[in-house]
Amino acid sequence: MTYNFIKLAKRSVLVLLLVSAAPAMAQDGTIYPLKAPAEPKAIPLGTGGVEGQKAPETWFKQWGDPMARNISTATLTPFLPAPGKANGTAVIVAPGGGYRWLSMGNEGWEVAQALADKGIAAFVLKYRLHPTPETLEDFKAWMDRPRNAPAPAPSASASASTTATPPSMPQLDLSNQLEDAEAAYAMILKRSKEWGVDTNRIGMIGFSAGAGLTLHSTLNSKTMRLAFIGPIYGGMGPVEVPKNAPPMFNAIASDDFLFRGQFGVVDSWFKAGIPVEFHLYQNGGHGFGLGNPDKTSNRWFDAFIYWLEVNKFLKPQAKK
Repeated sequence: MTYNFIKLAKRSVLVLLLVSAAPAMAQDGTIYPLKAPAEPKAIPLGTGGVEGQKAPETWFKQWGDPMARNISTATLTPFLPAPGKANGTAVIVAPGGGYRWLSMGNEGWEVAQALADKGIAAFVLKYRLHPTPETLEDFKAWMDRPRNAPAPAPSASASASTTATPPSMPQLDLSNQLEDAEAAYAMILKRSKEWGVDTNRIGMIGFSAGAGLTLHSTLNSKTMRLAFIGPIYGGMGPVEVPKNAPPMFNAIASDDFLFRGQFGVVDSWFKAGIPVEFHLYQNGGHGFGLGNPDKTSNRWFDAFIYWLEVNKFLKPQAKK
């Protein structure tokens, strides 16, 4: 139930790519073909396709988790609280996968259901991806290719106190992904009454590349007004924080390859005077989703829910 992905956030363009991560469960890490699951509640966002995308959307399974790749049609899947349990808060959930695939189970549906169980309306964003080889065999070979990162270039937005510089990674155009996130936000606004959502309490949480998209949306969107964000095991590099940035909950494990002793994004939020909560866990690796067996990172979701409660995001809406 865990895999591979990456990312690093920066003001203009997000830096990301793929890397393998430690499994969340003792399961076979082999990539297996998977028939596309039924997604009866998935709502097309109407944001268009992917230029140069010739391969159809396909699914595979690794570490016991369903994953989708070559996504060219973005969708939003609601996970709504049981009747009478909704508190008005909504969260867009962005799975990870290096913008090449999406970990739909571990970092999407499972997280969304856990949020709905807490009275939060959750919406899994299946955003468009950069193309991968059409056949599973070619995809496996592409995944196993050698990847040698060049020497890093200094960050123009890095603070003077930051000494750790992450490896340089290819910059990806995230315009499609940002458009999908904005369309998801707009749809929740439009159907807020139907879904029992307080439009002032719409947040976004993401994992790995999804954490990168969460930050990218926060830093660059002209239409999204997120009430809070939760980048989980995402890039930790410093960023330029907008004056109207929302409170941030951030969590990562110290044995995650994305950490490398960096606190840049947390430091950026702190210096901007925006509320920030940061949890650095002793272990958990990368891609742990709701949790790995016997790892300290297993309690991050409880901490996130308590953070929402303390910040009054879980208090039910006043009757109008």
